[in-house]
Amino acid sequence: MKEIKIIFISFWGMLSSALGILFVPTVLLIFCNILDYITGLMATPKRNEKINSYKSIKGIIRKVTMWLLIAVGVIIDQVIIYSASTLGISFTFLISSLVAVWLVCNELISILENIVDIGIPLPGFLEKVIYYIKGQVENKPQIDSQKKKE
Repeated sequence: MKEIKIIFISFWGMLSSALGILFVPTVLLIFCNILDYITGLMATPKRNEKINSYKSIKGIIRKVTMWLLIAVGVIIDQVIIYSASTLGISFTFLISSLVAVWLVCNELISILENIVDIGIPLPGFLEKVIYYIKGQVENKPQIDSQKKKE
């Protein structure tokens, strides 16, 4: 039992050290992925649908694709970190953290939809809070691809 604790703590310590600021949104996304999958399975009969392997595989592929989006964010962050370090500027996992938080919000929205489909009422503010957070994340990086014409 002691060895299992050591392995568990070592794994989470290494993951936390490697991911830094990205650790919390990553763990939250893992948790939300699992909850969304479980609540989706629970809501399937209430939606008059059948659970089948094709839909399950499709859902798992969707979750894996979310991780690819975070990987793209990490790559962008690494390019920025490299460029910033040549200028003497400190930078951390900003883009990938924003992607992870945005994905967590999407998963939370999906979980709430599943819960409603199961037949459980939601507090009115809950969905509004999640959409607000998602909107804040979407609107924070104000990057213009073209100059505005005057």
